[in-house]
Amino acid sequence: MCPTDTAKGAADFCNPSRNLLTIDRIFGMDSEFKPEKWGPAYWLKKGTGYSSLEVSPDFSHFDKADEIKDLVHYDPASAVRSTLVAAASLIPAGQDRPLSIENYAWTEDTEKVLLFTNAQRVWREKTRGDYWLLHRNTGALQQLGGSAPEASMMFATLSPDGTRIAYVCENNLYVQHLDDLQIIQLTTDGGPSLINGTADWVNEEEFHLRNGLRWSPDGKSIAYWQFDTTGVQQFPLVNNTDSLYPKITCYAYPKVGQINSACRVGVVSAAGGDTLWFESNPDPRNHYIPHMEWSSDSKRVLFQQLNRLQNTNHFISGNPQTGETDIIFTDRDEAWVEVMREWRWIDDGERFLWLSERDGWNHLYAVSIKDQSVCLLTPGDYDVLSLVGVDEKDGCAYFIASPENATQRYLFRAPLDGSGKAERVTPATQRGTHSYRFSTDGHWAFHTYSRFGQPPIVELISMPDHRVVRVLADNKALNEKLAALTPCHHEFFKVPIEDGFVADAWCIQPPDFDPSKKYPLFIHVYGEPAASTVLDVWAGDNFLWHTMLAQNGYVVVCIDNRGTPAPLGRAWRKSIYRQIGSLASRDQAAATREILRTRPYLDASRVGIWGWSGGGSMSLNAIFRHPDLYHTAMAIAFVANQRFYDTIYQERYMGLPDDNAEGFRHGSPVTFAHQLQGNLLLVYGTGDDNCHYQNCEVMVNELVNHNKQFSQVIYPNCGHALNEGSNTRRHLYQTLTRYLSENMPSGGNGNC
Repeated sequence: MCPTDTAKGAADFCNPSRNLLTIDRIFGMDSEFKPEKWGPAYWLKKGTGYSSLEVSPDFSHFDKADEIKDLVHYDPASAVRSTLVAAASLIPAGQDRPLSIENYAWTEDTEKVLLFTNAQRVWREKTRGDYWLLHRNTGALQQLGGSAPEASMMFATLSPDGTRIAYVCENNLYVQHLDDLQIIQLTTDGGPSLINGTADWVNEEEFHLRNGLRWSPDGKSIAYWQFDTTGVQQFPLVNNTDSLYPKITCYAYPKVGQINSACRVGVVSAAGGDTLWFESNPDPRNHYIPHMEWSSDSKRVLFQQLNRLQNTNHFISGNPQTGETDIIFTDRDEAWVEVMREWRWIDDGERFLWLSERDGWNHLYAVSIKDQSVCLLTPGDYDVLSLVGVDEKDGCAYFIASPENATQRYLFRAPLDGSGKAERVTPATQRGTHSYRFSTDGHWAFHTYSRFGQPPIVELISMPDHRVVRVLADNKALNEKLAALTPCHHEFFKVPIEDGFVADAWCIQPPDFDPSKKYPLFIHVYGEPAASTVLDVWAGDNFLWHTMLAQNGYVVVCIDNRGTPAPLGRAWRKSIYRQIGSLASRDQAAATREILRTRPYLDASRVGIWGWSGGGSMSLNAIFRHPDLYHTAMAIAFVANQRFYDTIYQERYMGLPDDNAEGFRHGSPVTFAHQLQGNLLLVYGTGDDNCHYQNCEVMVNELVNHNKQFSQVIYPNCGHALNEGSNTRRHLYQTLTRYLSENMPSGGNGNC
C-alpha cells in the first residue's frame, strides 16, 4: 500500500508514470541503485602489486554466483592480471560448491592464503566464522581450528613468518602450526566473564576494538587484551517471537557512571606458558587501553592508556620481558582527547607521528622518543583529519584535510622535518570527498572519491604524481540509472547560528522549483560528535530517499551544528562538552529559523525533522524544546535519557553524572517530553543492543503521563540498524514516508 492510499493530497510516492524514485526502487528486494562491488583488495608486501576478489566466470550457472570468487593478482605498472587462486580450487572434499570468501590474508611469499568463510555477525560486524588454508603449490585445502565448533573462530592472524596462525575461540587464545596443524592453547581462563584476545561490548562499540591479539615481529610472542566483566551490570535482550517462551540474552553493558570491565594487556609466548602482564593503572576498571602495537624490533609493546574521563592519553612503552612500563608521551585536553589510531614510526624508531589539538587545531606532530620534543608538521588554521601514509625516502607525510571547505576531504602532504608548507596532492579539478590506501612502498594507492549525488569511483593511481593508472570501479550502471531520474537541484550553503559561528548545510529542492510557491521543510539531523552529515559525498539510500521526497514536493535540508566532528577547529568541536543535546538542539533551531527567514518559499507551518540514534535524540529535543518551530518529528533508535547510554561514549562528552547532573538532565529529551505539541513517530527495534528499547518505553511512559498523543512502530528483535529480516528496511522507510505524507503533506509532485 502506498502513502497516497491513506492520505488525501499527499505526495505521489508510488506513481510510475514519471521517472521518479519510489520506496520499492530504493529498498525493494530488487533495489536498483546498488553501488558496484569491488575487492576486498590488499597490497602485497615488497611492492609486488595487489590482490583482489573477483566474481568467477566458471560458476555463473550456480545459485548466488556473485558470492563465488577468484583471487587475482594485478601488477600496477603493467596492468597484467593473473589468477592466484581459482574458485575451483576452493571446493572442500565432499562438496560441489567453492567456499564463499568473506576475507583473506597472504603469507609474505603468497604461497599460502588464509581464508575467512561462513562469517557470522557479532554485534556490529562479521567477526566469527571458519578459517581455511590453501597451499598454492600443492593445492591442499585444509580447515583450521581442529575440533572448534562451527563458526566459532575469531581473528585468525598469520605469524610474520607465515608458519602459524593465532586465533580466538570462545574467549581463549590459540596458536596452530600450519605444517602439521598442531594446536597450542595459550590461555585457559577465558569464559563468559573473562575475555581474552577480543573486547567486551562497550570497547568494541566505542573504540572499534575487535581483534585483540598482536604477533611480535619476530614471531616469538603474542600481546593481547584481557577484559574481566565480573561485576558489570548485565542487560537482557528479550526475544518473544522465535519460540513458545521468550529467549533472553544477557550481556555486560556498563551504563554511565556504572562499573566498567577491568582491562589489561599482557604478553604470552607463542609456544605457550604464563602471561606476563604489564604494570598499569592500579584501578583497571577506570581506564581504557584502546590501541596497542609492537615496536619493529619486538623489544617493546606500545599502547595508549586513557583515564576514565578520557581527557588524558598516555602513550606507554612496556617491556615484554619484565612487564615494566614507561610513559613516553602524554596528550591532554580540558574536554576530551582522541585516540591516535594512525601513528607511525619514522627515523628508525627515533620519532613517531601523532595528531593533537593542543594549539586549537588538529595538527600532525613528530615526537622524539629521547626528549619528548614535539615538532609541528602542519602549521596553519586548519585541521588534519587523518594520517594516511608516510614516504620517508621522499621525506613527507600524507594526510587528509580540507582547509577551505569543511564538507570535503582531500589528500595533502607535508615535510617530515617541519620545514615547509603542506601542499595539496588531490587534483584541484576533483572536488568532493577522497580517501586513499597506499601500497607498502608508497608508490601506488587505491583512490576512492565521490560527490553528493555521485557514486564512488575507485582508481589505481601512482604516487606522488597522482596519475590515474586505471579505473577499478566506475559505477557506470548506477550513474546511468541516476541520470535517467527526474533531477532535483541541490546546493551546499552556510547559515549563521550564534556566538559568531556559521554552520554548513545542504538543501535538495523539488524539480521545477518555483520560488513563488510554498514548500514544506523536512530536516535530516544527526548532530552528535560521532559523525558529520553535511558532506559532499555519496550518501547511498539516504540520499535516494531524500531525493524521492524532493521529487514529491518537499525541500529537504541537513545542518551540521557545533560539536559535530567537522574540520572547523577545536572550538567548534569541543564547544558541546558537558552539554550534549542542549547546545546542538539550540544550534539546529537557530539555523532552521534563519533558513525560514531567508527563504520565503518555505512554509513555516510545515517543518518536520527526522534522525536515527543520536539524530533520533536530536529530533526529540527539537520538537519538545521548540514546539513553535517543528511540527512533525520521526525519531529512530534514540536515547531518551543520557543516563541510559554507555560509559565510554557518554562520559567522554558529558563527564561523570555525579559532577554534571544538571547537564545530563537538561540534555535528555525525556526531560522536555511534556512540551510536545506536534506530530511524533517513535521507531525502535526491541533487540537493539546499543540504544536499548528501554529508552522507548521510558519515553512512552512520560508522554502518556502528560497525555501526549504520538505514534509508535516497533520491530521485534531488530538491532540498532533495523536491517534484520527480508523486508524490514523497505517497511521502515515506507512507514516513515507514509507518516510524513499524512502529517505534513506536500501537495504532491511539487504542486503545493
